[in-house]
Amino acid sequence: MKSRIHYNNKEYLINLKEGIEISIPYTQRIEQTNCFYAPYFSFEPVRMGDFVGSMIEGGPVNFTNVKLNVHGGGTHTECCGHITKDFISVNKILNKYFFTVTLLSIYPTKLENGDLRIERDTLISMMDETSTEALCIRCLPNDDSKKSRKYSGTNPTYFSKDAMKYIVDLGIQHLLVDIPSVDREEDGSKLEAHRTFWSGDRGDNCTITELIYVPNEIIDGEYILNLQLADMELDAVPSRPILYKIIDEHI
Repeated sequence: MKSRIHYNNKEYLINLKEGIEISIPYTQRIEQTNCFYAPYFSFEPVRMGDFVGSMIEGGPVNFTNVKLNVHGGGTHTECCGHITKDFISVNKILNKYFFTVTLLSIYPTKLENGDLRIERDTLISMMDETSTEALCIRCLPNDDSKKSRKYSGTNPTYFSKDAMKYIVDLGIQHLLVDIPSVDREEDGSKLEAHRTFWSGDRGDNCTITELIYVPNEIIDGEYILNLQLADMELDAVPSRPILYKIIDEHI
């Protein structure tokens, strides 16, 4: 199913039947990703008197309660409400769902203290000034163990403040990453990368999507992004980003 999209004075041809899903699901199975020592995703049947919400247990339907920590167990998209005292819902921030996106694979820099960090100079060396709205970063090395990795206490890769300032200077509105957070796991509550990304009025329309997974066979380059969100009133919600290869492009 091919579709022509007229967007920002350009025309893009994509195949809607060939979307590339880059989300990690929330699952009750043992291979569930986990970070920040968050409680694991789980669900159980509703039990009320003689009623049980499980067909396996003899109930008329499956009817379950869900326990979910959005930031700790799967792909999620967050807004500035993640770091503000005021309640701000990501679904109020994001009101369109298709964007141009650049996929970029990066080797983080290893610091003297052993940290792995994405640096400004690395981004500068790999990116030209761009008009793309979204940036999708795949950290190297990359393999599907990311879909079940237990990150808690491992100090995963993160962004330097200067690297994030460069992303802001490029005008990137939506950042997608395959790490638990753009900030260091323990940084004394500074959250410099988050605060830099949402500086000024950027909190009105910018989002960060964390814990994606982009398979190795998907090459770096330009795509169309469909960023699907769960309709929940929270600072972060489970999300399902989908990439579409650009078959043709015209100005």
